[in-house]
Amino acid sequence: MILYPKLYLNSVKEITIETLKKHQIKALLLDVDNTLIDYEKNMPEGVEEWASMIKAQGIKLCILSNSNHKEKVECVAKKLDIPYIYFAKKPLKLGFKRAQKMLKVPAQNIGVVGDQIFTDIIGANRCNMFSILVKPINEKDIFITKIKRPLEEKIIKNYKQGK
Repeated sequence: MILYPKLYLNSVKEITIETLKKHQIKALLLDVDNTLIDYEKNMPEGVEEWASMIKAQGIKLCILSNSNHKEKVECVAKKLDIPYIYFAKKPLKLGFKRAQKMLKVPAQNIGVVGDQIFTDIIGANRCNMFSILVKPINEKDIFITKIKRPLEEKIIKNYKQGK
């Protein structure tokens, strides 16, 4: 189902090289807000080390964010030393396709990591990429996301029951 992730984890730090190899993932597109940083722009402890470890194993990383705050996205990208695309307009395919072209990796070998079903997961699934849903870092969200969270919780509940 287009609403369901292929994998559901607590955080990006739970994504292991073994998991990526098992699913033939050669690149990861990473959301920023509530996936890599919280509402106050703080990056959880261990995320930089996780990204370094993943890159050291030959996995390409790229930020794919809907944020139109270039400076915020660029700051996270610089911290992790990875390329980025901001104002990606997820779940539209455009941003996903741009990232795929930038990374030069086939869609089926790209994992997409994010905290929202209606942007990250639907977009990844529409592009035939491997969708990975993570729990939001923090409960604080922008207004539009707060509205969608209760519906996402119902979808996640159904997803877990089907496993």
